[in-house]
Amino acid sequence: MNILKNAHTFHIPVMGLAYTIDSPIRVAHYGISSVISITDDELIEKMRAFYSKKFSIPYQEITQKCYDYRAERIKHYLNLVDTIVKNKVENFKNELAENKTTLDYYISLLPNKSELKNRLQKFIDEGLQITENVKKYVAEHLLPGDIDVNIMTKVDKDNFDKNRQLPVEFNDAHASLRGFANSNLNSSVVLSAGMNPRLYSYFEQFSDFYPNKNGQLKKKIILKVSDFRSAMIQGNFLAKKGLWVSEYRIESGLNCGGHAFATDGFLLGPILEEFKTKKEQLIQSAHELMIKALEIKNLPIPLQPLELKITAQGGVGTAEEHDFLLNHYELDSIGWGSPFLLVPEATSVDDETRNLLANAKEDDFYLSNISPLGVPFNTVKGMSNDFWKQKRIDDNKAGSSCPKKFLALSKEYDTQGMCTASKKYQDVKLAELEQQKNDFSNEVFEQQKSKIFEKSCLCVGLANSSYLENKMEIKGQQQGVVVCPGPNLAYFDKIVPLAEMTKHIYGNTSVISDTNRPNMFVKELGMYVDHLKNDILSFSGETSTAKIKKWKSFQDNLLQGIEYYESLFRSTLIFKNTLQIINQLHFYKEEVKQIEF
Repeated sequence: MNILKNAHTFHIPVMGLAYTIDSPIRVAHYGISSVISITDDELIEKMRAFYSKKFSIPYQEITQKCYDYRAERIKHYLNLVDTIVKNKVENFKNELAENKTTLDYYISLLPNKSELKNRLQKFIDEGLQITENVKKYVAEHLLPGDIDVNIMTKVDKDNFDKNRQLPVEFNDAHASLRGFANSNLNSSVVLSAGMNPRLYSYFEQFSDFYPNKNGQLKKKIILKVSDFRSAMIQGNFLAKKGLWVSEYRIESGLNCGGHAFATDGFLLGPILEEFKTKKEQLIQSAHELMIKALEIKNLPIPLQPLELKITAQGGVGTAEEHDFLLNHYELDSIGWGSPFLLVPEATSVDDETRNLLANAKEDDFYLSNISPLGVPFNTVKGMSNDFWKQKRIDDNKAGSSCPKKFLALSKEYDTQGMCTASKKYQDVKLAELEQQKNDFSNEVFEQQKSKIFEKSCLCVGLANSSYLENKMEIKGQQQGVVVCPGPNLAYFDKIVPLAEMTKHIYGNTSVISDTNRPNMFVKELGMYVDHLKNDILSFSGETSTAKIKKWKSFQDNLLQGIEYYESLFRSTLIFKNTLQIINQLHFYKEEVKQIEF
């Protein structure tokens, strides 16, 4: 086994459309894995032009007039990133062997228990840092972090040539997948936002997703899931097609960045426990189904089940929590997302937004309804997008011009799809509301009006940060920036270098100054309690038996989760504030018990 592949025990998940668009170029040569969003082909093409110029690589624009331009833009950008990363790795290897300062810096990035770190430190201690031995060792063991990509499965809009609907393979997510599949990368696609059977079936068209005669996969599938049942269903669905899921990436439903896919009160700890105890079941079930499918397709059959990783992300903020997740739940890696928004060396964020995030307090982070997808969306007060959105409302020009249409998924008024954040959609909705004005009080009318206007243009807002950071021209309507940090970012209050953040992750320093930060499990629990209470309070209409049953099930799941945590924390003192955590669990248990329907 190449030890550097396991040197880092964290990865940087996808953030927005732009925030990790070039993270591999920034950090992959240090062995840090990260995930690029391949949703916005326009941004991707701009970034390809930017980095081609920066590294003196020939560039020819792929315009919308080109056939299959979306997939081609994605493929060529990923190939460019792959080339740049490989070159940076080779240069970095030479630097490590020739420059003690570089070698010291790299060692400082690695976890204390890393065999690689210990070996490199031994070279220094023996005074052998600038030798052929070091060069040979580094050449053999230094591999880049993975250049993974993300596709939101439900963001799969139908596309049209004038009024003629194009074949399904030209849908947005399908074209994104084709771009990745045809690229030179040897990495993974992370599928998020739920199951899309039609897209999953499209994977069968690409040979890189099947094992070769040596049982190896050139391209792998990672599923972002919220529970074991979902993992089993989706994994088996793909296995029946001869496709293997190489990793299940478990995400906290509410205590994470971006869209919040809340569970029915199932908490992260018990979910991870189930994956730990049933991992072998997950492997064997999929392996048996995959073998049958590969036999039918007359493709190579691996003798043993392929590797399956289990990872987690969402709300982790200390080395204690990081180590506990790795050790207790036997995870392969932990996702650290939002804190890296404060690391200029790792993510693409403009100065104004980065400073906003660094200065934001706990009350500034909130779960909003701004997403056109209709899913709760974590965000922060004071975004520049809020200013421009409100200005249009004040000028009686509410809504976005909708130039990109990635979220033009509503077919309520147009068979080709409209985005609920668009001016076109909001004008229709407002006209409908005006006709019903006499049926509402002024207060209710204004509330209904605000609900129409609250949606933000994520397609532009989540991409603008890269344009601003790289001083690239932003055309069209002024949208400002939308940012999607998890609530955990409230406890990180300064912009920090990459080395400081990795030292924080591995327990060699701390970049958190707020000593009152709640444990990640307690924070998630509190958010779920608030979520249930708000759902009950905001419900208008006649309460049905089914609705009460749903709330009762949510309540029961929370109580079971609390009991799990109480038992867990009584048996281990892994956290310095374990007694405080137990008291907080007791507080929430009493609060949940008192919730009435």
